Amino acid sequence: MSTEQEARRGVVRDSLGVAIATGTYGLSFGAVGVASGLDVAQTCALSLVMFTGASQFAMAGVLGSGGTPLAGALTALLLGTRNTLYGLRMAPLLGYRGWRRIAAAQVLIDESTAMSVTRPSRELARTGFLTTGLTIFVLWNLTTLAGAVAGEQLGDPRDLGLDAAVGAAFLALLWPRLSTPVLRATAVLAALVAAGAVTVTPAGVPVLVAAGVAVLVGALTR
Repeated sequence: MSTEQEARRGVVRDSLGVAIATGTYGLSFGAVGVASGLDVAQTCALSLVMFTGASQFAMAGVLGSGGTPLAGALTALLLGTRNTLYGLRMAPLLGYRGWRRIAAAQVLIDESTAMSVTRPSRELARTGFLTTGLTIFVLWNLTTLAGAVAGEQLGDPRDLGLDAAVGAAFLALLWPRLSTPVLRATAVLAALVAAGAVTVTPAGVPVLVAAGVAVLVGALTR
């Protein structure tokens, strides 16, 4: 087996590991969506069309707490703005044009970006991006349907430990990259700021605040 083939298999293996851990979390969203007042069709439509887990949970949370659909949509939009930044970085890296770029935008999420942005070649970046994005898309929608149908019978998703799946996947991605004191300090500072913002800001804002910390540290250290 050539070095290139071995590298490709490694990317696929890592991407599938992250995708499976993340995709099954759709089961939790399906249950939360129904519990927030959406029916099964509406819950599944969010996963199919919106397909950005954090924004979906934010919208369901607003609706479940008695907020209006407009407030829920604005909260989801605020949290989803980070995908625009992903797109600016990933467009030249992946090199898609025309309808391929439009199709790729549907699976431009945290995990697909993380599994492709550090690859040394365009081919490996595309492999990580597509393997992760498409696998999560399929699993997320299937498990959303299962969770929505189960509805109240599933109980609180936290009782099953599903709320830890996404966090564990992100930690697995982040940990190997904290290779210098500056990166480790940035991660700790961003986490502390985000944790402090949780109690005083709307859903979605702490993530953006944490990203702002990373941008500020990057600008200052440069």
